[in-house]
Amino acid sequence: MKVLITGAKGFIGRNLVSQLHNIQSGKARNYGLSGAELTIYAYDVDSDPSELDVYCKQADFVFNLAGVNRPKEQTEFMQGNFGFASTLLATLKKYGNTCPVMISSSIQATLDNPYGESKRAGEELMFDYSRETGAKVLVYRFPNVFGKWCRPNYNSAVATFCHNIAHDLPIQVNDPSVMMSLVYIDDVVDELIAALAGKEHSVRNYCEVPTVHAVTLGEIVDLIYSFKAMPVTLSVPDLSNAFTKKLYSTYLSYLPKEKFVYPLKMNVDGRGSFTEIIRTTDRGQFSVNISKPGITKGQHWHHTKNEKFVVVSGHGLIQLRKIGTEEVVDFEVCGEKMEVVEMIPGYTHNIINLSETEDLVTFMWCNECFDPDRPDTYFEEV
Repeated sequence: MKVLITGAKGFIGRNLVSQLHNIQSGKARNYGLSGAELTIYAYDVDSDPSELDVYCKQADFVFNLAGVNRPKEQTEFMQGNFGFASTLLATLKKYGNTCPVMISSSIQATLDNPYGESKRAGEELMFDYSRETGAKVLVYRFPNVFGKWCRPNYNSAVATFCHNIAHDLPIQVNDPSVMMSLVYIDDVVDELIAALAGKEHSVRNYCEVPTVHAVTLGEIVDLIYSFKAMPVTLSVPDLSNAFTKKLYSTYLSYLPKEKFVYPLKMNVDGRGSFTEIIRTTDRGQFSVNISKPGITKGQHWHHTKNEKFVVVSGHGLIQLRKIGTEEVVDFEVCGEKMEVVEMIPGYTHNIINLSETEDLVTFMWCNECFDPDRPDTYFEEV
């Protein structure tokens, strides 16, 4: 299948082309499309116009993602959003190519402003073309699209907020109660690839991305600021919320390089160190413990707190004893055979570095974050 993407270097186009290349190379195999039979024609404003003739003659499917959002002159809306669509369809007709054509429109097509009028004109052009040629047309009225590679300070509030907050720049929110309808770029790309396979989601004359998120501007901003604080709080977002998960990935894509890394507080003493990595409100905390050669750590028990130990480097011994009994359960552990050892409530436990030369490195998960006012930790040797 030969696929033409116009506006291939734009936000949606770049993401779509990237995933089509993944299908083509066999890296993405969940779409039911044969990558070996896929040919991608990427066309943008800086392409040689003669290429459009070649592509329109051979294409089996066209994604028209070319368009203008922020022109210098209002007249450019019609030229960019209607004029190019006219050229594209005329070129297809020139070669008698009646392959399916998708066009990227907007929910603003219903508005009486230059942008909306240009989008509406592009839609009507497509419908007229379909009636004239019998070609299948797919008109997508996208709401606000967000995700990686979207240009900030242009036409996306989410991109602007993510970029500016990540770069410690001010943002302006006139009315935090404004409700936004948002679709995530990966959902858009999945829908467009579904359309390529003839499985588009349509309602009456228009096609749509089935997953739409309704969120206020204020909620978006609050979430992004919480993401920014995470290197200090060590928290992670509520990934059970689909929008939060997608927004967090979007925010990370705008981080400047110097913020790709952040320090952790290592609690160091003569025995080694203990460092918290992640804290959550409902999934506990994750830490790394380093024990020096010959050192024993732990020697305590908990009423409710549960821990899971995984030794990733070194050679050690984990011991547990049920409170009020004398039986000790031993688990010899090493980084060459990783396994989880449960620290059972009501059992005092320890971890001993058996090596005389190497540190013992242990990943530790606990079902609750440490609270110094209520530690639920009681010293008792195993």
